[in-house]
Amino acid sequence: MFKILVWLAGTMVMTGTVIAQGKVEIDTSTWSTQPGVIGTVLLSVLVLVVLAYLMVVRLNKLMNVSEKVKWTNEREDLKSDLINLEREEVDELLERRKKAGLYRLRGNEIGGELNFKDEKGLIRKITKSPHNPLVDDKKSGKLKVETDDRLIRLIIAYVVAAAFWLIFGTLIGQYLGMKFVWPEMDQQPWLSFGRLRPVHTNTVFWGWASLGMLGLGYFVVSRTSNRSIFSYKLGWWTFYLINACVVLGNIALMNGLNNGGGEYREYIWPVMLLFAIGLILALINIYKTISLRNTVEIYISNWFILAALTWTTVLAIIGYLPFYQEGLGETVIQGYYMHQGVGMWFMTFTLGLVYYYLPASLNKPIYSYSLGVLAFWTQMLFYTLIGTHHFVFSPLPWWLQTVAIVFSAGMFIPVLAGTTNFMMTMKGSRKAIEDSYVLPFMLVGVIFYFVGSTQGSFQAFRFTNYIWHFTDFNVAHSHMTMYGIICFFLWGGMYSLLPKLTRKEPNQLAVGMHFWFAFIGLVIYMFSLMIGGTEKGMSWVDGQPFIDSVRLMAPYWLWRAVGGSLMFISHLVFGYNLYQMVNGYRIGRKRNTKIVKVKKDEYARFS
Repeated sequence: MFKILVWLAGTMVMTGTVIAQGKVEIDTSTWSTQPGVIGTVLLSVLVLVVLAYLMVVRLNKLMNVSEKVKWTNEREDLKSDLINLEREEVDELLERRKKAGLYRLRGNEIGGELNFKDEKGLIRKITKSPHNPLVDDKKSGKLKVETDDRLIRLIIAYVVAAAFWLIFGTLIGQYLGMKFVWPEMDQQPWLSFGRLRPVHTNTVFWGWASLGMLGLGYFVVSRTSNRSIFSYKLGWWTFYLINACVVLGNIALMNGLNNGGGEYREYIWPVMLLFAIGLILALINIYKTISLRNTVEIYISNWFILAALTWTTVLAIIGYLPFYQEGLGETVIQGYYMHQGVGMWFMTFTLGLVYYYLPASLNKPIYSYSLGVLAFWTQMLFYTLIGTHHFVFSPLPWWLQTVAIVFSAGMFIPVLAGTTNFMMTMKGSRKAIEDSYVLPFMLVGVIFYFVGSTQGSFQAFRFTNYIWHFTDFNVAHSHMTMYGIICFFLWGGMYSLLPKLTRKEPNQLAVGMHFWFAFIGLVIYMFSLMIGGTEKGMSWVDGQPFIDSVRLMAPYWLWRAVGGSLMFISHLVFGYNLYQMVNGYRIGRKRNTKIVKVKKDEYARFS
C-alpha cells in the first residue's frame, strides 16, 4: 500500500512539471485541470456548504421560535375569551378538560403485532430500536463535574491568560490588516509591519493556543487517568514561564531584537528557553500523572498529548542550536521547525483534546478506538518529514523536496482516519448539535481539520506551489488551519468544560454571536486571500510588473480587513462569555473524590 501511495503521490506532484537538463519548466496553460487546484476548489465549496447548512438550521430554529410566540398569543386570546363566558359554559369546559386529563394511554395504541394502515399519511418513521445510539436524538444534560479546587484554579488561570493573549494578539493582527488598506496610518518604528507581525504570530501561538491547550489538557489527563495531577506546583511553574516568555519576547520584538528570519522562532533564545523549560515541566507533570493512573489502559487522548509535548521539547531545542543557524542547513531546520510547531504541537495536542471533549459533549463514546490509533501513528510517521515542501524550487536537494511532497500526500491517511472517526461519533446527533452551543464549534473544527489539512497536502504539489508560494494564499491557508481547526476546537472545549467546573453558564445569545462572527469572518478572510493570492501568482507567471500584483490585491485586502474585524469582534465576545463563566467563582471545601480502579475487561465513561 505504501508503494502505491508513493507512486500515486509522485504522479500527482509531477503533473504539469517538465525537467530538462536541470531546468524546471511549468506549463501553466492547464492550471485549471491540476489535481491540487481542483481539490482546493472542492474543499472550498465544502466549507460554503457547511456554512449554508448551519445557517439554514439556525433560521429554522428562529422560525420555530416565531411559531411558539404565535401559539402563546393565541393562548392569551383564548384566556380573554374564557373571561367572557357564562358560569355554566365554564363549568362544562372544565368538566371535559378534567376527563381528558384523567385519560391514560394503554401503551399499545400505535404498536402491536397486526399490520398497520396509514391511510392519512401520519406516520413518518417506524423503528424496532428506538434507543439506537447511532440514530437516536439526544440532548446533552447540564452535568456537573466534581473536581479538585486546585485543578479548577489552575485551569481557570490558563484559560483566562490564553483569552487575554488571544485578544491582545489579534488586536495586533487587526491593526496589521488595516495597514494593508491604510499603509501610512503610523510612522513609529515599533509599530512597523516587520516588528508587529511576529508579535501577532508568536502571541497567538505561544500565548493563546499553547496556554489554552495545556489548561484543557490538564483536565483531560486527570480525568482519563482517574487521579489528580501529579504536581500542581509544576503546573503553576509552567504557567508563569510561558507567560514570561510571551511578555519578554514581545517587548524584545517591538524594540527590534529578534532571532533573525526564522518564522515563528523570532523570539531570541534566552526568551524561548523559558518556554522550553515550561514545556519540559509540563511533560514531566503529565507523564507522571499518566504513569500513576488508576486505570489499566491509556486513553487515546493521552497518546496525542504526550507525543505533542515530547516532539515539541525536541523541536524547541533543535530549532535554536547555534550550528543550525546558517546557510541551507538553517533553511532545512526552518521548514522542520515551522511545520512541526503547527503539526506536532498544536495539531497533535488539540486532536488529543477532541478525542475527549467531543464524545463527552455528545454523551457517547468515540466511534472507533482503532481509527484513533491509526490516525496517531500515521501522523507520527508522515508529519515529521513534510517541512521542506515550503521550499520547493529552492536550492535544497531535489530529492528532499520530493520526499516532503510525497509525505504531504501521505497525510491524507491520518486526516481521513481522524475525520471519519469524529464524523461517525457525531452521526445521529443532529438534534444535539442544533440544541448545543458547544457542538457547532466542534463541527466546524472537524470540517476545517479535513479541509485545511487536505488543502495543505494539495498545496504541497509542485504546480500549486509554483502558483501560490510567496502569495497571500499562504496566509489564507495558515488561518484555515490555526484558526479554523485549533481555535474552534479550543473554544468548543472551553465552553464544554468551564460551566461544569464553575456552575456558571454563558449567555447563549453571546455564544451564538461569538460563533457566527468567527465563522463568517474566517470565511470572508480566507476566500478573499485565496482568490487574490491566485490572481497574484498568475500575474507573476505572466511576467507582469510586481507593482501590478500589489494594485490588484487592494480590494482583496479590504475584504481581508472586513473578515479580520468580524473575527476580532468575536474574540471580544468570547472574552465576555469567559468572564461570565468564571466571575465570582469561589474555592469551596476540598472535595473527597472516590477513586475507582477500572479492570481490563470493564469500561468507564468519563464525563
